[in-house]
This record gives sequence, structure tokens and C-alpha cells, in this order.
Amino acid sequence: MASMQLMRRESAFVHEVTQDSPKSPEARLGMKVEDLWDVQEPQLTPTENLNACFEGIPVSAFPPAPSSLVIEIKSDTSLEEAVRILAEHKILSAPVVDVDAPEDASWIDRYIGVVEFAGIIVWILHQSEPPSPRSPTSGSALEAAVNRVTNAASLGALGPEDAAATSGNFFEALTSSEFYKNTKVRDIAGSFRWAPFLALQKSNSFLTMLLLLSSYKMKSIPVVDLGEAKIDNIITQSSVIHMLAECAGLQWFESWGTRKLSEIGLPLMPPDRIVKVYEEEPVLQAFKLMRKKKIGGIPIVDSSGGKVVGNISIRDVHFLLTAPEIYHDYRSITAKNFSTAVKGYLETHQEISPFVRGMVICTKNYSIKELIMKLDSEKIHRVYVVDDAGNLEGVITLRDILSRLVHEPRGYFGDFFDGVLPLPSNSRV
Repeated sequence: MASMQLMRRESAFVHEVTQDSPKSPEARLGMKVEDLWDVQEPQLTPTENLNACFEGIPVSAFPPAPSSLVIEIKSDTSLEEAVRILAEHKILSAPVVDVDAPEDASWIDRYIGVVEFAGIIVWILHQSEPPSPRSPTSGSALEAAVNRVTNAASLGALGPEDAAATSGNFFEALTSSEFYKNTKVRDIAGSFRWAPFLALQKSNSFLTMLLLLSSYKMKSIPVVDLGEAKIDNIITQSSVIHMLAECAGLQWFESWGTRKLSEIGLPLMPPDRIVKVYEEEPVLQAFKLMRKKKIGGIPIVDSSGGKVVGNISIRDVHFLLTAPEIYHDYRSITAKNFSTAVKGYLETHQEISPFVRGMVICTKNYSIKELIMKLDSEKIHRVYVVDDAGNLEGVITLRDILSRLVHEPRGYFGDFFDGVLPLPSNSRV
């Protein structure tokens, strides 16, 4: 079902939505959903209706990503340069092109994987931990470190539960070392989630894409044409949220979007299960928890554990490597010190960032539409839910919202994931 080739439907649909219109491409897509919504069977539930609408639209119709987001990194690029590229373009990951691939290679042979901040965190954590007495002493330091990172992609070998505290000048020393400058993107290939990556064909449906971005925790999905060597588009959770924001006012969106968060079961996680870091804990503990729990951000809480005082996202790890000098005066880099230093750095350089604006909050009385508008306008990936006293009640992410838009029909993906992607624990495939 998910892999049906719908070339005739795809061609006709793309022609329809690319006609001249004063509306944005995302709004025109929303109007097509509206057309499909109006002709669905009356006995369908609203969720089944939306599922059917999104199954009828090919991903080739999704607006192309801005050129600044379709970034490729060569396999012989230094880790230092890769971090700079990801940070500069404000992206979480990028496909890695094999510089040794033949010119006529297909896309599956042209790319060796995806470099992402989650993998870079594994690398950083290993540099911050003392070497094991059992570590090999022969060979170069680069070889030994690369082997440690490659073997630790499973997270089980990341050392003790609590990340080690690091001194304020640790990252200055690391980033000025020849070891850091000589480490290549291909050297940390073991930290990629899969190789080369899971991609959608242009004829796959919106429903397939939405399920991958929600139930299967993918933050972005490359779209490829089997006959081409390059990625045609990259669809992210953020770009889908922007599309939904552009659909405000349409009947199908309003019927879903005007419901209160509490009515649709958001936030998903109760307060006592929220992954968080205390402000006096090492900042590396925050990044370790994000990597271990496969989440993109974590709240910083005060000593009581109830009040949120800040937020760290997985992308913020780049500040440890791109601006290491800002921690020089700290005895140790705690979550609080990290937050203070980064805010000061951004304000000094007059950079606009959600980090400077601080955490964004809402209450359970918000509607899903209000939340989508807030996430889209602020260009953020999560909102913290608080009660009237400001106590933390939950976290809502882009993925959580998408998970309430569609549901996975039993057996929908069939053998789609065979040998490619580990399934979620609650999968019905």
C-alpha cells in the first residue's frame, strides 16, 4: 500500500497545484485536502477521513525545501567544518556524499549516510570520558577514538549513567587539537542511524510521510527519484507544521485544529516521566539523555524539579564546538552555565535565536491550532505545558502533533522497513 506507484495521479496532481494562485504552495495543498475531504464517505470518522485524504496526495507535491536546507556534506569534510555547516544553516543533519563514488552512481551508492548532531554527541561524550584501562595503547590517537565512537553507536558503551563534568577550558583544548581538525565525517560513520538513509520515492503518499515523521520518529525524510543520483527534496517535521499553519481557515483543518490539547490527549507524557536535567548537572548529561532517549530537546529545571528555567535542544551541542571560549571562566560547564554563556554569546553577536527568547510555554487549554501557530511563528520544535502556578505538566513536540493528525492502519507498511529501520516498540506492523 505504502509503496504503490501512482505516477498518473502524481503527474495530474502536481499540474493542479502549480497553477497560478495568490495562495502559498502549502495553502494550495491544503485546498486539495479540502477537495478530497468533501468527497469522502460519510461513515468515516474524522481521523479516517484525514487518513484517506493524505493517502491520495503524493509527496512529490510537497513544496521544495529552501536551497539553504538541502545541504550535502562530502565524506572527506572535517568534523569541524561539518559542525559549522550544520550550525550555519540551522539544520539537524545532512546527507553525506561518498567522494569515492563513481560519477554514474545511483543515489543509494552515492551517499554513505547522514551526519547528525545526535552522532556528533556520541563523539563528544567519548572525548569527555577518561579512557578505559582496557583501551588499546597501540595505534594513533585518532584510530583509537574513531574505533570507540564506531563501536558505541548502540549507546550501551557510553559509560556511567551520569555524564562526566568537564572543565570550562575542555572544549577549547579539544577544538584546537590536531585530533579534532583531522577527524573526518566518514570517521564517525558508525554513529549514523542507518546507511545510507531511509528515503521516500516521489510517488509515496503524504500519509506514509506523516507516519514516518510521527510514529517512526524521523525528523526529516529525503525524497528521491529512483532514476536519479541526487536527493529531490527533504521534508522536515517543521515544514509540515508550517504547511498546517498555512491551512488555517480550511474546514478540514478547523474541524481538527480547534480542539483543545486535553481533548486529543496532549501532552502524551505525564510530568513524572518527563526527561529533564537539573540546572547544576553537567551539560553533557543533557546531551547524553537526549541521545539515549532519542529526543530532540530537554528542559532545564530548578532544584525542586518542578519549575522549568530553560531548554536545551540537540542542535545546541554545536555551541560547545563553535564557541568553546565562552565557557573559559567556568570551573565546570553545568546546564545553567551553558545556558547563561550561550545567551550572552548570542546577545553579543546580535544573533536571533529561540535560545535568547527563552522557553515557550502554553497550558492545556490551548487549541491545537493555537499551538501550531506558535510553533510555526517561533520556529521551535517543542513547547512546555505548565499549570497556573508555572509548574511543568508536560512537553509537546512537533512529532506529538503529527501523531494526532493521522493514525497507522494495521499492516500499512508491509515489508517497507525490511532490513532498513528498527521498528518502534508499539508498532503493529
